[in-house]
Amino acid sequence: MTATSSVLHSDPDILGGTPVFVGTRVSVSTLLEYLEAGDTLHEFLEDFPSVTREQAVAALELAKQMLASHAHSD
Repeated sequence: MTATSSVLHSDPDILGGTPVFVGTRVSVSTLLEYLEAGDTLHEFLEDFPSVTREQAVAALELAKQMLASHAHSD
């Protein structure tokens, strides 16, 4: 199991294949929308208790890694 698959999951039968946190129906984009709106990680976790802090931080780390690797490939 990869680090990504232990945190994120995509299944056509769950929210039409939108990436969600494993074991939830909470999309990763919901976390990003919260942060974009100026909400804190704590506020997101309070509103979506099925997502663990570890999952949220791992998703953000993955996004950071993907952006860094994309920047280096340009």
